Amino acid sequence: MANAFGLRDWQQECRERYHSRSGGTDGNFLVVATPGAGKTTFALTLVQDLISRGEIFNTIVVVPSAHLRRQWSEAASRMGIQLDHTFVNRNAVVSSDFDGVAVTYQAVATEPTLWRTLCSRKRTLVIFDEIHHAGEGDEQRWGPALKSAFEPAHRRLLLSGTPFRTDGTPIPFVEYHDRKAVPGYNYDYGMALADGGVVRPAVFPSMDGESKWRRAGDRAITSIALTDTDEQTVPPALRAALDPAGQWIPSVLREANNALTNARIDTHDAGGLVVAFDQDAARAYAQILEQITGEKPAIATSDDPTASQVIKSFTSSTSRWIVAVQMVAEGVDIPRLAVGVYASRVRTKMFFIQVVGRFVRMRGEEDETTARLFIPSVEPLLSHAREIEKTVDAVIADQEKRVREIQDSDGDTAAQTSLLPAFETVGSSEAVHHSTIANGEFVTPDEMNYAQTVMSRTGQPPRGMTVEYVALLLRTAGAQLPEQRKDSRVTEKPLADQKQEVRRLLQRKVGKYSITTGKPHEYIHAALNRHFGDIVKTAKMDTLMKRIQLIDTWQREAEA
Repeated sequence: MANAFGLRDWQQECRERYHSRSGGTDGNFLVVATPGAGKTTFALTLVQDLISRGEIFNTIVVVPSAHLRRQWSEAASRMGIQLDHTFVNRNAVVSSDFDGVAVTYQAVATEPTLWRTLCSRKRTLVIFDEIHHAGEGDEQRWGPALKSAFEPAHRRLLLSGTPFRTDGTPIPFVEYHDRKAVPGYNYDYGMALADGGVVRPAVFPSMDGESKWRRAGDRAITSIALTDTDEQTVPPALRAALDPAGQWIPSVLREANNALTNARIDTHDAGGLVVAFDQDAARAYAQILEQITGEKPAIATSDDPTASQVIKSFTSSTSRWIVAVQMVAEGVDIPRLAVGVYASRVRTKMFFIQVVGRFVRMRGEEDETTARLFIPSVEPLLSHAREIEKTVDAVIADQEKRVREIQDSDGDTAAQTSLLPAFETVGSSEAVHHSTIANGEFVTPDEMNYAQTVMSRTGQPPRGMTVEYVALLLRTAGAQLPEQRKDSRVTEKPLADQKQEVRRLLQRKVGKYSITTGKPHEYIHAALNRHFGDIVKTAKMDTLMKRIQLIDTWQREAEA
């Protein structure tokens, strides 16, 4: 959700925290934010703040890849900040009409003394994009080089969605407590998903199958899912599955392409990404996809000098597929990606989260896409995926709870009555416990009259829904009689906000039902529109709640 400054709420809160702490401990401030949350926009807003306050006169953005240099430069230019993404070490001096430069970690590690000089000449803010690349144990010695180069900097802003390294080594300029990074601000995937309009939910079709390989002359055959975590079995089984000459990966690509076809019914330019384990595999996968689709996929490999342009062209096109190696694992922004195939041999949590991050960036609050990433059925990939799916389930449950809290609030009668069907769908042990009535619970005449009013305004009540039962439901929900809540409307959440909360929950449930049944969102919404005779944008609150009740019924039937 954006605020008066045009920033999302988390960005503005983080901005205020940064300034209140004067840039953090020793000028270091770590922002941990999920992919797609808007770290770049946040960082560039800080640059604007610090320049306008006269606190800095130079900005250096350090990124993992050459493609990201251009991406940062273009984003900065849109905000009136000019970063030179073409600067090379031999230039030695930055032209005075630039506000700073965008450079790779590799370039800094090559000549740390040069960069120490460049950030010493003026009060400099250094922004480290995906700072986890700079571990102290890096073979290229990036960590020590960065410390040497940017120790004199006035401020250092550290950005990461995964502030840890697989090798466990500390990251330069990061504060630790009990061996865990201490962020100045944290905005994780669950928080972003709950906020809405930031990231999409994701599901992970896990693909099993048989792998065959030879070891010391002996032939082995095993189910991918049965390899468990045996390091003697998982690598060869995964390698055999990902072999483009086998049957497994072509079958997965066909499944993924079918999923993409369904996604394009709702979103005509939805795209797919295959993350390959090396360049040869990437080209082979592209040939398989071309045979399946009749369309030549884009290929982005690190040995291709035009890779950045390939990614940029794919981002703005309507082509179906792009195949890449690790270079698309993080930082690359392709919001139209909806379907992916994880065909990498890397099984670390950090890399997996980075890949997932390519698919979860939303294209606005109306985006109902649920991202699909097809993965091999091996550990620990399955565990990584389950963690993310649990987060999605928890957020949906929390959204349902908030919708129930709207019902429990002391709002106007229309909002109260229209939300009544939520009890049928979600349920509550107190509300559905029939023994309460059987035991002779006393209901006042006023409660009976109010319940009758509620029922008349809600429309035809469900079969068996008596006045007494409705009265007890309202009492259990904490609903007050009209004369008891005359002054409560002053602090009541606006109806527009209540409806937005309910629509957001409906979007999540439609996405889940679409995944379960394979029916496009467009088809599901059309069925709901026909059933209720209206559309989501103009539907009244009671109809929105009835839509949720109906989609829940459909979901239960589909899962039966």
